[in-house]
Amino acid sequence: MEKALISIDESVHASIPKTGKIMKQLAELGPDAYSAPSGPLDYIKGLIESQVSHGADYIAVNLDAFGESDPQVAVDMMLEYVRMVRNWGGGVPICIDSSNDDVLIAGLKEWYNTGESVRQPLINSAKVYTMDNLLPLKKHYDYAFIGLLVSEEAPTGPGGSHSVDELYSLGKQIFEAAVSKYDFRAEEIFLDSTVFPLAIDMPMEPGVPGYTYRAFETIKKIKSDAKMKGVHCSLGISNCVRDLPGRRIGVCRAYVAKAMEYGLDAGIVNVAHQYGLTEPDQELLELVDAYAKMDGSAERMNKAVALMSKFCRENRKPTKK
Repeated sequence: MEKALISIDESVHASIPKTGKIMKQLAELGPDAYSAPSGPLDYIKGLIESQVSHGADYIAVNLDAFGESDPQVAVDMMLEYVRMVRNWGGGVPICIDSSNDDVLIAGLKEWYNTGESVRQPLINSAKVYTMDNLLPLKKHYDYAFIGLLVSEEAPTGPGGSHSVDELYSLGKQIFEAAVSKYDFRAEEIFLDSTVFPLAIDMPMEPGVPGYTYRAFETIKKIKSDAKMKGVHCSLGISNCVRDLPGRRIGVCRAYVAKAMEYGLDAGIVNVAHQYGLTEPDQELLELVDAYAKMDGSAERMNKAVALMSKFCRENRKPTKK
């Protein structure tokens, strides 16, 4: 397989238990925590350098877990992590990842707070209802961004969720504003139709398509739009395996391979697993394909349920007596 996936590595994320614990230990070392040698600092440095060695196109940093009680904590920490990626990332640009616009803006400004030449960073994420706060920064800072296809408006699609047409419309709004109003190029825009865990991707009403079906079909629709030629489609891949009993790397690999058939060309992933390069297991590919085709018909839903039941039986760990 040729490399066709833009890999945004997810490893520097505070919600990962071991990484979050070490980030906390590092922060507790005091004023010199991010400059004085220590075990926690060496660990974070090694994490960043390992992503470079595995071929990451971007190094994502998410510190939202530290800003839950005081958002300013995440802002301050992001400045430190931006500097670490700039220092130890071997020229690989950062993906500043946060649900807090203040964190995104602070990280972007800090990335360029240097006399050295740095590559264009990525911001994750802008939404239809936040883009007018974030995208004007393009006038002062060169960056690409991920547009998350979510809305503050109540979805009117089947089953109380956004339909493919609604998701596509959100992407189109973000794309058109970014290009016409804020001077972004198409290739600087990544659109994310969001990932739902396969284990619970089961509509509660008959005739309703699954979430995976909607996410993949949205990618296909965006990629088929000639006016949006050049735009990237990205997904947070590891979300697809939440609550599965095993073979998570294999399922992720199959999920990426199947999504690429619909036009996916970027993903937030663990780059060490070489998604998009290593061939997926055919049985797991069949499982993901069943969810990708779950269009609301009883036949398609029953096939997905049967394959998931089989997968869980075969991979469930035996209970201890």
